[in-house]
Amino acid sequence: MKKIMFNDKYGLTEAVLKGRKTMTRRIVPGKLVKAIEGGMPGYAVMESKYEPGEVVAVAQSLRDMGYDPRDTRHKSGAIWGLDHTPAWTNKMFVSASECIHYIRITNVRVERLQDISDGDCVWEGVVGFTCNLYEYRGICYSFPGDKNKMGTYLTPREAFASLIDKVSGKGTWDSNPWVFVYEFENVR
Repeated sequence: MKKIMFNDKYGLTEAVLKGRKTMTRRIVPGKLVKAIEGGMPGYAVMESKYEPGEVVAVAQSLRDMGYDPRDTRHKSGAIWGLDHTPAWTNKMFVSASECIHYIRITNVRVERLQDISDGDCVWEGVVGFTCNLYEYRGICYSFPGDKNKMGTYLTPREAFASLIDKVSGKGTWDSNPWVFVYEFENVR
């Protein structure tokens, strides 16, 4: 089984677990960009990391999954307890078999990053809320990890553009790379 990681700093793992995020975009590796631009996007989809129907573990640290830090019977071979292992706070060290939450990939496609629709931005986790912003009164948008609504945007695309630059590096939105679009659902 494979695992997939979502950014905790911006609340994306939590949004997935609560069902508010059911779509993710991942940059297509350079070797597959040539296939897409050569008119073979189907080949790139076939070579993507995840495929429709596949169940994938949602990566979390052992602490975030609620493991008992005194447990010494863990697969990591801990002697002093789980809180002395790297996996206690870092989900990169947790194997897919240890994860407790799963998603099922329901669709995979490729597109340019900036081709995202307002609706897809919401499926990516962008949230709307009522706001009074300067002389504007209405719906504003932000992303899950922005609990104080410090980044307030007038459109879902503006909020998503800011989020993708934070998660994938400044300038990602402007460079408009090819991305895999993974749609998914939670599996219990």
